[in-house]
Amino acid sequence: MKSETNMKPKLAVSVGGIAMQNPVMVASGTFGYGPEYAGLVDLNRLGAFVVKGISLQPARGNPTPRLVEVPGGLLNAIGLQNPGVDGFIRDYLPFLRNYRTPVIVNIWGHCLEEYRDVAERFNDVPGIHGLELNISCPNIKEGGLAFGIDPAMAQRVITTVRAKTRLPLIPKLSPNVANIAQFAKIAQDSGADAISLINSIPAMAIDVETRRPVLANVTGGLTGPAIHPVALKQVWEAARAVKIPVIGMGGITSAKEALAFLIAGATAVAVGTANFTEPRTTLAVIDGIGDYLTHHGIGDVRELIGSLQTEYTPHDQ
Repeated sequence: MKSETNMKPKLAVSVGGIAMQNPVMVASGTFGYGPEYAGLVDLNRLGAFVVKGISLQPARGNPTPRLVEVPGGLLNAIGLQNPGVDGFIRDYLPFLRNYRTPVIVNIWGHCLEEYRDVAERFNDVPGIHGLELNISCPNIKEGGLAFGIDPAMAQRVITTVRAKTRLPLIPKLSPNVANIAQFAKIAQDSGADAISLINSIPAMAIDVETRRPVLANVTGGLTGPAIHPVALKQVWEAARAVKIPVIGMGGITSAKEALAFLIAGATAVAVGTANFTEPRTTLAVIDGIGDYLTHHGIGDVRELIGSLQTEYTPHDQ
């Protein structure tokens, strides 16, 4: 360990051509569209802002109840409720343009045509810096199979969107695959500028008194501290497989988990579920990364990325 110095470490990174003042983002679906948290968090301090998923047309989402706390995290089945692309551009984007923080729009669709059209709609829209592609959605034209768990389907949707957008493209990978490195390579070869992972893990909760599912949708997606070790392994595997930047997310509650992602190979991280329990978690993570770098005498956060040592010596054991 290096001794502490008085230097101020550099935190800036570039993700798929998006210049970020630090590597800490907010995960889609956990921070609304900006106004919801603006009174609690200085949005200008974030590395990037990823908005809640946007589809071509407005979506009402799933019936309630659609959120439940579980040991180690949160189970949700929101159903991607959103105002649609036109509603977002009209009602929310003017607010976000007041800040210098890059805005990344998470987009989704039920078929290739919807993905294509919503991506194309954001071309030449001022204030949009990139697109995060949610490929965990079911393809209704293919019997409900999620785009992100079939190699051919993943390649097809990423390639289709890549051909229609001039913005940096960041597919968000599903954890529900046997070989995450394969899908990371597919994303890279299909024209992605970066990848983000992981999305939530399918799960459920049952009320044993009523013998009914707690969620109206029966099942949902698990997020929070419980999934961090899973996410960390998949980020490490994905980062080793590709040359494009990786955004790591899943279970970040402090700088410690964020640092682990960076050491594993992530260029940036996204804070998600913790935003619900402590809205200022992102700011604590940013400060904590800076403190860690100072304490270890590291002048630039990029020196930390991918620095994991996997070979043990007798002294380590």
